[in-house]
Amino acid sequence: MSTRGIVKQISEARSPLSLGQEEQITWSTFREAIRVVCYPPFLRKTTATALVIGLVLFSINHLDEVLRGQAVVGTWIKGALTCLVPFCVANWGILIATRRPR
Repeated sequence: MSTRGIVKQISEARSPLSLGQEEQITWSTFREAIRVVCYPPFLRKTTATALVIGLVLFSINHLDEVLRGQAVVGTWIKGALTCLVPFCVANWGILIATRRPR
């Protein structure tokens, strides 16, 4: 495939943040931001990101405690928070990318 063909494919590709030519997912108010964050395709991606990154971070930070049988309630709370951080970061990125100027 020629370089022109690749450039044409890239230019014709839909943006991951758009639903089509006529509708894009954007926000300018808090209520609209919640709608963007809860938009199912975005929610699936941010949740998957949070689970993968959270699992890696949990393994790095707490797997030894779990394997030794020394995990207490606090360990599991920290594990949940470890997944919450990448979820928030992924959503923050989506909100930055989709913000509509007022």
